[in-house]
Amino acid sequence: MEYEGILLGMGNPLLDISAVIDQDFLNKYDIKMNNAILAEDKHLPMYEEMTSKYNVDFIAGGATQNSIRVAQWMLQIPGATSYMGSIGKDKFGEEMKKNAQDAGVNVHYYEDESPTGTCAVCVLDGERSLVANLSAANCYKVDHLKRPENWALVEKAKYYYIAGFFLTVSPESIQLVAEHAAAKNKVFSMNLSAPFICEFFKDQQEKVLPYMDFVFGNETEARTFSRVHGWETDNVEEIAVKISQWPKASGTRKRITVITQGADPVVVAEDGKVKQFPVILLPKEKLVDTNGAGDAFVGGFLAQLVQEKPIADCVKAGCYASNVIIQRPGCTYPEKPDF
Repeated sequence: MEYEGILLGMGNPLLDISAVIDQDFLNKYDIKMNNAILAEDKHLPMYEEMTSKYNVDFIAGGATQNSIRVAQWMLQIPGATSYMGSIGKDKFGEEMKKNAQDAGVNVHYYEDESPTGTCAVCVLDGERSLVANLSAANCYKVDHLKRPENWALVEKAKYYYIAGFFLTVSPESIQLVAEHAAAKNKVFSMNLSAPFICEFFKDQQEKVLPYMDFVFGNETEARTFSRVHGWETDNVEEIAVKISQWPKASGTRKRITVITQGADPVVVAEDGKVKQFPVILLPKEKLVDTNGAGDAFVGGFLAQLVQEKPIADCVKAGCYASNVIIQRPGCTYPEKPDF
């Protein structure tokens, strides 16, 4: 099988500025744990404060880019994955490009005049909260996607993955890729990504939902999705089934919903039925932070999916990848996987 460029991701490339902070810091900036939000004006001073006050790590991030890098790492086939998004023409942007290329991902960034986007990763007791300042990442335009050298990546790929966060930036680009996937019978997948996406970008999300062959998310996002759609259930299994039964744009394959629940089992809904898969439990003292755990799960899952492995194997690989990532700061991994 030909793996070159088999998996394409599009999203918001962000440089993670990660630090273990304290409750006072969270209170000061009104940050809730295990959440992901876009920075408002009140949050802008926090980036500087984190860098000066705490011990920070700079790690190439952004949800989709994390998943693609992990899939690339799991596959160990250079150039199996490609990625598009927008960065700035600056030191952070250069760093990002080098990091992605070293990881073996074929990146085609749009380079904007604004600074490369950053994401504050606030870590407390191993949990994380994300505050993203998109900046250049917010400047991605469908024109870049339509350039022949970039559209060629779309043509080449057989699997697509886009985090829900990209709905805030370029729904047009998502629609183009989704329609291509449906027309060519390829596999298109997205992530619910954050409660605020399900709430405030509901229309954009609903427009592309019929094209999704796989929907990923965690239990909080699933419950928010349910509430926003007036489903009146908090039961993750029920919600997963209902999402999987949402009408589809193309009838060739049924939608599969995959919901992670931290240390609790992964819920997979397919064909009106639900399966649960236990995760690998990690002793608390080995937990560094959960930043990138969900992204890594998707990356591991996709690495098996593109090899046409059964869903149980995909979930197992996802659990393996997230288990590796939560024992390290940010979405980083050892040189070779042991899967």
